[in-house]
Amino acid sequence: MRLMIIVSALLMQVCLGATYSWSVYVQPIRLLTEISQAQAQIPFSVFYFVFPATMIFSGALVDRFGPRFSTMSGGLLFGSGWILSSFGGQNFLLTILGNGLIAGIGAGIAYIVPISTCIKWFPNNKGLVTGVAVAGFGGGAALVSYAGGFFLKHGATPFQLFGYLGFAFAALIIFSGFFMLNPPNFNQSAKISFQFSRVLTDRRFVILYFAMFTGLAAGFAVNANIKELYRSASLLSGVSAVSFFAIANAVGRVLWGSLFDRFSSAAMIQLNLLAQAVLLFASPFILTSAGGLQLFAALTGFNYGGVLVIYAGSVARTWGAEKVGTIYGWLFSANIPGAVAPLLAGYFYDLTGSFTIPLLTLAGIMLSAIGIVQLNRELFSSR
Repeated sequence: MRLMIIVSALLMQVCLGATYSWSVYVQPIRLLTEISQAQAQIPFSVFYFVFPATMIFSGALVDRFGPRFSTMSGGLLFGSGWILSSFGGQNFLLTILGNGLIAGIGAGIAYIVPISTCIKWFPNNKGLVTGVAVAGFGGGAALVSYAGGFFLKHGATPFQLFGYLGFAFAALIIFSGFFMLNPPNFNQSAKISFQFSRVLTDRRFVILYFAMFTGLAAGFAVNANIKELYRSASLLSGVSAVSFFAIANAVGRVLWGSLFDRFSSAAMIQLNLLAQAVLLFASPFILTSAGGLQLFAALTGFNYGGVLVIYAGSVARTWGAEKVGTIYGWLFSANIPGAVAPLLAGYFYDLTGSFTIPLLTLAGIMLSAIGIVQLNRELFSSR
């Protein structure tokens, strides 16, 4: 049973991470609909606002109705959103509503389930199982990107693919939902034995929120602008950099999760932030060649993967495994302010022709987060 939970968690995350592959469809969509580059990015932007916003409430849904119901309902919405978006060739608003709004709500409901469920089943390996459970979200982007590119090359339209993928995603996530159950010894009464307002004003939560925000902001700024980080990069180099980031992101989730089980939360948060900050500070010296771009993409992707594991594990250690669904859902909303970073980075790039200023600024903010965690280490000293 425990093995099927891990396999099902990985399978459903591969599906939920498919929106990371959106850049593959942008150019073909523009050719078919004659919309602008900015308009073609609206479904992606809407998704990554709605997805974390929904997670603020999805933990309570899991607590009330259980992981199986949340997985199936989230999967049905996610798949239905992609199916609806397949009609966007006639009206692109349907793609915005489908891939953006409806799929975002579905992902927000389902995403937290494998994390909270796996932590409950494997309490002694919180970091590792969290890493495995969410690795598919990053790896799924590479898989779906490759499959999408293959079918587009052989004559399929993006809108046709959205429909086929939607049916596949709904079926696979609903199938995975059959195995999303709490362990037999799970304490049902403990899951609502805390006050929401007390957690949100808890100094530990505020520190984790700020630290997670800085890690997410750095990852978003790099990932969203990766093709332009080295101005002389060819199209092939840019595409390769995107793939390196996605694959390293998936690997990083597993390896950072494994490390998390061996050290305190404070130590792992600081190490992850420091590793990323050093890379950002060194970016002017690394981003001088196509090879440097690939290296930078892989290393920053690897560190970004740790963000999606370390903080979920820290919530489990701090408040208990039974509260991960709700509290990590609130913490995950740090994605919303973090998503502003690519826009600001792009703004400075338009002004200066370089990403040096935003990358160095983000590195400095990450150092401030390291200092805050250091001053409050005793709050996160448990393993």
